[in-house]
Amino acid sequence: MAGRKPYEISSELRAQVMAGLALAWDGQWFLKVNDKYGWNAAAEINIRTRHAFGRIEMRNTLLALGKKKADDLQDALEVWQAYFRMFGADRGVFAGDYAIEGDTLIVTVNKCAAWEGAKRARLKKDVQACLTCENLWQVWFSALMPDHEVSQETIARMGFGAPQCRFRVTAAISETQKKGQR
Repeated sequence: MAGRKPYEISSELRAQVMAGLALAWDGQWFLKVNDKYGWNAAAEINIRTRHAFGRIEMRNTLLALGKKKADDLQDALEVWQAYFRMFGADRGVFAGDYAIEGDTLIVTVNKCAAWEGAKRARLKKDVQACLTCENLWQVWFSALMPDHEVSQETIARMGFGAPQCRFRVTAAISETQKKGQR
């Protein structure tokens, strides 16, 4: 069509659309595996896939920021937040609070689009998003801080009746790193 201007979508709107599509893709993938293999198999595969993707998310975010790893726990949180803003955290699809004390990050999640989407699917269980978070913070922060021993304690989850999700993430300098500092 000569003379017609091609459609243009602003970069901000493209980011919003792609973030929404990523969540929809994830949800549809889960539903189709659930339909064919059942909820337990879908949940198990979802956990494994989500954790593998979590490492990819953080490695690619570091790369986009021109970093090899986070400088410290505060920097790791800021890298994670930069990533999550791409997926709508600044538009309210995810809301959380964070507190760092020493080598420990306390995460409080007040709103989670993944869990909200799981509830909308109306399956017999709606905790598949909660199961992936069981160790997801450890996965994310281990990728961001490869020279640290990262652990995660799940304190509360909305999908299991709590008003908020709460996680304790500890990132201690690894023994190998300590030896290198001596």
